[in-house]
Amino acid sequence: MSETTLLYVMTAFVIISAIALCIQAGMLTAIYKTTKSLEEKITPLVPKVESLVAKATSTVEQSGRQITDITTRANDILDSTKRQLAIVEEVVGDAAVRAKVQMERVELVLDDTLSRAHETVAVVHDGIMRPLREVNGIAAGVRAALGSLARGNRPTVDRATSDEEMFI
Repeated sequence: MSETTLLYVMTAFVIISAIALCIQAGMLTAIYKTTKSLEEKITPLVPKVESLVAKATSTVEQSGRQITDITTRANDILDSTKRQLAIVEEVVGDAAVRAKVQMERVELVLDDTLSRAHETVAVVHDGIMRPLREVNGIAAGVRAALGSLARGNRPTVDRATSDEEMFI
């Protein structure tokens, strides 16, 4: 290649580079203007955002304290419930033991009462019923004797019963 051709090629590339740099400068100017207008729009929002961040921070801190308080109270309630449940278990266990002892005592008293009632019935039977039977037997004998004396003679064969007929 000749020097002139080389010079023309280099000139063309320099012109293309200059045009590219001008385009870049124009784009940077447009970006600068856009950034400035955006900054002007955002600047009034910055205090609002800062106050919102402060409020959010205080809210998060309050929420953290409330959660800590709630957790502490819940743990206290659970501990109290565990203690009361242990007391209730002791009371129920004690009541069960006492009820069992009382039931055994009731059973002993009931057995004693039943045995005394049997003894009383046996005494009544031996002391009252036997003499009554004996008196009743004596009275029946006396009645039979009086009946036999009152009739005077022996019964006739027409009056004989089946038991008497066997001996006749």
